[in-house]
Amino acid sequence: MGSSCGSGSSCSSGSCGSADAAIAQQDMAITSSLGKIKNKILVMSGKGGVGKSTVSTNLALGLAKKGYKVGLMDVDLHGPDICRMLNLTDKLHESQTQGRNLIPPMQYGDNLKVISLEYMMEDRDDPIIWRGPLKVQAIRQFVADMDWGDLDYLIIDAPPGTGDEPLTVAQTIKDAHALVVTTPQEVALADVRKSLNFCKQVKMKVIGMVENMSGFICPHCEETVEIFKSGGGEKTAAEFGVTFLGKVPIDPRVVVGGDDGSPYLSSEEESPAIAAFASVISNVEKEVANKPVTLGNIDSGCGCGGTCNPDTCDC
Repeated sequence: MGSSCGSGSSCSSGSCGSADAAIAQQDMAITSSLGKIKNKILVMSGKGGVGKSTVSTNLALGLAKKGYKVGLMDVDLHGPDICRMLNLTDKLHESQTQGRNLIPPMQYGDNLKVISLEYMMEDRDDPIIWRGPLKVQAIRQFVADMDWGDLDYLIIDAPPGTGDEPLTVAQTIKDAHALVVTTPQEVALADVRKSLNFCKQVKMKVIGMVENMSGFICPHCEETVEIFKSGGGEKTAAEFGVTFLGKVPIDPRVVVGGDDGSPYLSSEEESPAIAAFASVISNVEKEVANKPVTLGNIDSGCGCGGTCNPDTCDC
């Protein structure tokens, strides 16, 4: 920032210094907030429509039901769905913020705190027409200005792709780990490989991969039909050397629950989909307790080439 204020710049006296001071202060607030959060998980995918928000929401709810203190942060700024999936209708201007330095997130039950851009909008049907810098600043404020308190998990729901939002999370929350969601078909897997290579480049550790929509559960006989094939996610996970967290089949009740604001995969009912997702949650707990996988380093131009050893290399 300071380097842009050289001779001939349009920077007015003191304004750049004030901007630098504000950024430094926000950095300190981010560090303070993140220091109270044990595990940060970015739910991402290179492709849209694979069910990232469904996985994020039900993962957060499932962990909260196990007694963990959980935060759910929706950084899909152009298409936030978390509020609707949880039937949260709170608005920021109606919250009790007087005399508080930090903004209270929305509360869902006793153990889950939620933040989404919809919380701050007067009309939730208004489009968000933002370029990159505004999106970066919004995500930083989600971390710095919210009263997250002490959390066991912060689940971060990202939009598809490898653009501003996941990159900002990677740069702002340096110890975040990725959970990659895919569907079985090759078109989705091709984009998911980009997500895994993104994690390589930004040096983000990977908890594992979930294969969503892995077969369709008939609502009449409970049998599973593989309309999208099956097994592609497990194969890709093995190819990249990351943990395969499990398959979750399609169940029409998942769609109904999401539309009604009562997520189905974390409900108390019994079905193959709920049992499969419970296994995913248990595997996430195990992987967090162990060391998440760091994908192999790629050649960044340093003297070590493609097999950089961070313990001996000065790159």
